[in-house]
Amino acid sequence: MITAPDLVVAVGPALFETVIAGQGDGEVRDVFLADPQEPATGGPGDLVLGLGLRNAEEAVELLERCAAGNASGVVLRTGLAREPEVVATAERWLLTLIALQPTVTWAHVVWLLRGVIDRAAAPDSPAAGDAGVHQELFALADAAAAIVDAPVTIEDNQSRVLAYSSQQDLSDTDPTRVSTIVGRRVPAEVIAHFRARGIFRRLARSSEPFLVPDGPNGIRPRLVVPVRAGGEWLGSIWAVVDGPVSKEVTEELSNAASVLALHLLRLRAQADVARRSAIDRLRTVLRQFSPEAPVEVRLPSAPWRVVALSSPDGYDVPQQLDLWESLGRRHGWSEPLLADLDSTVFAVVSDGEAVPGSWRWLRKLVGDQAKDTPGTAAAAGGRARYPADLPSSRAEAVELLNLVRRGVARGPALRVEQAWHVLTVHRAVTSLDTTKMDGPLATLLRHDIENDTAFVDTLEAWLNHPGQPQQAAKDLHLHTNTLRHRMKRIGEIARLDLADPRERLALQLQIASVRTEH
Repeated sequence: MITAPDLVVAVGPALFETVIAGQGDGEVRDVFLADPQEPATGGPGDLVLGLGLRNAEEAVELLERCAAGNASGVVLRTGLAREPEVVATAERWLLTLIALQPTVTWAHVVWLLRGVIDRAAAPDSPAAGDAGVHQELFALADAAAAIVDAPVTIEDNQSRVLAYSSQQDLSDTDPTRVSTIVGRRVPAEVIAHFRARGIFRRLARSSEPFLVPDGPNGIRPRLVVPVRAGGEWLGSIWAVVDGPVSKEVTEELSNAASVLALHLLRLRAQADVARRSAIDRLRTVLRQFSPEAPVEVRLPSAPWRVVALSSPDGYDVPQQLDLWESLGRRHGWSEPLLADLDSTVFAVVSDGEAVPGSWRWLRKLVGDQAKDTPGTAAAAGGRARYPADLPSSRAEAVELLNLVRRGVARGPALRVEQAWHVLTVHRAVTSLDTTKMDGPLATLLRHDIENDTAFVDTLEAWLNHPGQPQQAAKDLHLHTNTLRHRMKRIGEIARLDLADPRERLALQLQIASVRTEH
């Protein structure tokens, strides 16, 4: 399911802007092209595109008809969508109103939106996937290569290769292009070279094509064409050339870049929809597994662990999810199994070899990250051998992460088996009702309050260091004889049998419970 506001987020501000959010919960299932000359208007599930509207009066009439038909939203050109009477009408009917940038044709908008809607309707279907867009990108690369008569690659704004031309033999070009195509991204040393020359800074700021001179290690000159939409840098076209290119060729490549921008927007939007769908499915499995209605989630080979992840303060949960996804991908986890649930980010990892996406790999990653970024932590729940075990592993991970954050359990990354004793005591302590405290500890607590003594602290140190009065006295900054005198007074105030192991355990649990309350 995808709503009109979801579409705006997926495509991004390069094309769309939400003017009125409306109710925001109506599913979009199709695109409806509204003709002002026709009485028909979209119904439930339709995102209505206002074509050919001449003025605000016609736009208001369209909005009223769409509201009466319970359409999911309306898209208008920015000029009309910003008219006060149009905005007021959308607000009155709680109808989602979206502004479309004036530089994009309606035909391209229909193509883009239907691709995203199809992907949302069937995220796992090859027909609804991004294969068609990728094929079109390769066709565009071939078209650009024909224009400039040179090998071409199409890259996103992270220097990842999306497509490349096929007319030229790889043996006829420079080693950098070969490495780029084989590795599906620009080699790190080449990125460093281009970054040092200010190439990426220029790409991010300008829309004008420019020539990059040749460089070391056989890097030939390149004509670079930024790909932008609505001011946003989406990617670039790189053509391996012998030298300067004519103005006519450069203009044709710029026109190709405008078409390419729409394809990149659609590809990004489809990826965003697929990501949202995967997160939703993983949330469902982590919350409660239902054998009657199983949810399809692509998991590695069992067993698994659910890991609760913590980020430094200052990030909200969606930002934490993005941070962990970016960190995982950067270190080799190509398809991170991440989801946010109940204000916590979770990862589902394998519990086998130390490969990307495994607990061993994640433990090292978190340990390395925590050295430079305090507040980074990970707590892994118990092994899950079946999907039905995942909710239980999640609950254990949350419990353990809370103890790590409080400093009760030692981080930055550990699993429940390493902290079983801490968890056992924590569960016992939190089950105690301190308002109904009885026995010798209650007597000592009252005495400390009434006489400004510290007998509970003395007893706690004694219990923490059985048979080691010198160490207990050191913790309290007391002389050993003073400690012994206090323990004698404690025995006079409250009846204790410290030779009984059960009584010692009960006292330690009660003291820990009081400490937790305070």
